[in-house]
Amino acid sequence: MYVKSPFPEPPAAPEVNAHYYMFMRPDQAEWPNYTVHIDPIESLQAVYGSSAVSTSVGNPTGRLMLHDLKRNIEDLGTALGASVGDGGLGLQGWQANVPPEKVGKAGKEIVGIMSENSSDFITLVHACIRIAQPFALISSYSTPFELKHALKLTKASRLFVDEKFLPIVLPVAKELGLSSDRIYLMKEDSGKSGKKPKTKKAAKERKSFRSLLEGVRQRKTPPVGVRPVKKDTLAYLVFSSGTSGLPKAVMISHGNIVYSLSQSIVMAQTLFQHYTPPTPRTPEGIPITLAFLPLHHTYGLHAYCFRAFLAPSTIVILPKWDIRVALDAIPRYKVTNLPLIPSLIHQLVNHPDVEKTDFSSLMVMNSGAAYLPPDLSAKMSKLVPAEVNFIEGYGMSEATIAAITQPHPAMFGGRFKPIPGCAGILLPGMEARLLKTEDAVPSSSADVTSDADCDVNEPGELWLRSDNIALGYWNNPKANKETFINGWLKTGDRFRLDEQGYFWFADRAKDTLKVSGAQVSPVEIEDCLLSHPLKLISDATVAGVSGGRTSDEKVPRAWIVLSPLGKDKAAGWGPEKTVKELDRWHKENLSKYKWLRGGFEIVDEIPKSPTGKVLRRVLQERYEKRGKRGGKVRSKL
Repeated sequence: MYVKSPFPEPPAAPEVNAHYYMFMRPDQAEWPNYTVHIDPIESLQAVYGSSAVSTSVGNPTGRLMLHDLKRNIEDLGTALGASVGDGGLGLQGWQANVPPEKVGKAGKEIVGIMSENSSDFITLVHACIRIAQPFALISSYSTPFELKHALKLTKASRLFVDEKFLPIVLPVAKELGLSSDRIYLMKEDSGKSGKKPKTKKAAKERKSFRSLLEGVRQRKTPPVGVRPVKKDTLAYLVFSSGTSGLPKAVMISHGNIVYSLSQSIVMAQTLFQHYTPPTPRTPEGIPITLAFLPLHHTYGLHAYCFRAFLAPSTIVILPKWDIRVALDAIPRYKVTNLPLIPSLIHQLVNHPDVEKTDFSSLMVMNSGAAYLPPDLSAKMSKLVPAEVNFIEGYGMSEATIAAITQPHPAMFGGRFKPIPGCAGILLPGMEARLLKTEDAVPSSSADVTSDADCDVNEPGELWLRSDNIALGYWNNPKANKETFINGWLKTGDRFRLDEQGYFWFADRAKDTLKVSGAQVSPVEIEDCLLSHPLKLISDATVAGVSGGRTSDEKVPRAWIVLSPLGKDKAAGWGPEKTVKELDRWHKENLSKYKWLRGGFEIVDEIPKSPTGKVLRRVLQERYEKRGKRGGKVRSKL
């Protein structure tokens, strides 16, 4: 089945540095000098005491204005791009792409960033884009093993890192031959008193975000201008989720960024033809977003770094997710926009203080990065004002950020209505195909169909084509051949398209099980377990484990987190009775070949990545290792 977006087509991405599109558009000439970044010092102090201080060098007062941010970006870009003789780092940037084997030669480098969220992080990202210097976003949660993989794969030759991560970074850098003088400090440690602690001499002498900015201003270094690029010039590398195997580095170009922003502009223009959003009831009359999703992830990067400059808005930046600080910050700063992921929604709806939190300022909520079960969406919707626009969607790093979104009900004459659990419709300029079999490949022509094309409401693997599709995977030709084919992106996710033109998530193609020749969706089983009317569990995941009729057939097994009622023996439940009831419930509601032949296991929590994706492989590997040590593994019932 071939599908094209119902939105108007965005203009083709021009051969222009993405910096122009975010900071030098004609419409921005009339913008006021508004508050662009807030460090939530008051909320941090309310939760952790009066010692909390601003953690951003570029935002020392805790509130940064737009003009100051633009100056910080220009000055830091100059510090990065000016010659060594002029006191800069001498980064030459890329006007054309460089193959991996030539990185580090002839002045062509990649800059790594490993930091928690901050205004300085956003400044560094834009400074790199401005001077056409590719950068690699490295998770601040990285273990030494993960960091070693990231640095080897990206070939990063310089690294900006929070000082508290130096104990992890320095030994890995030494092992890989990355000189210590090419590691620069982002966020510098401060003690609980707010005073700078004593550090080793090497740390004191290390260049930092602060010293680079101050050096340009003291020397009055001539500014380095916005460097020209091609549409396909590499802008940055971002890692895929890594739920199977080692993470891959996705190559995003300047053209990808510009086209992605154009898609957002087209959607806004389509909405404004039929609907004028109310003015936010905030001090400056502009939206305020609470930013806690990691900036090293596609979702956080685009929400806070890129899309934030399509219209005046304020970003309240949390270093990382902290539910107590978030619940204090939402009413304190009159937050209007709340980008979320399912695992955080789960935490919010189950937190004891959530009922006491004032959500009246909220106007828009988003959920992305992973599948959002309808019951979780319904619980969150009950906590916020009825008029809040709760947007679900689907995206991936390989599509720059997004591919499918729920449209506002005012769009298209009311043809599309938001439906909980539905991914939505294609973004502007996107094409999709749904194919039945994993080995099927779409034709490059939209007019050519085959027996592999799905019918309406028939699940199949989603393939995408558009100018926001990534250049490919960096330094990974095998994965490129398997994923980017005939101009199409093979997503590895299964969807169905209904009669109204809505996409519905079915499952990860690689997570789908074959049981007795029939396909079994782990998500369908999870939804069944979580839909038990007594809510005996608060979370669940299903994955395939050994135990099928053949050596390569996997059977479904469930890992569950008991709810307070499910644990409560005094109320007549408890672990054993809860598992028996769920076993009865799912057998009553699912076909026999979908039954949990691998059994149930009670766990304290479901392992998830920092962006909320379930790490099924962690549970699968743990289960299989127990089996190898002790022979046949018995299900925990």
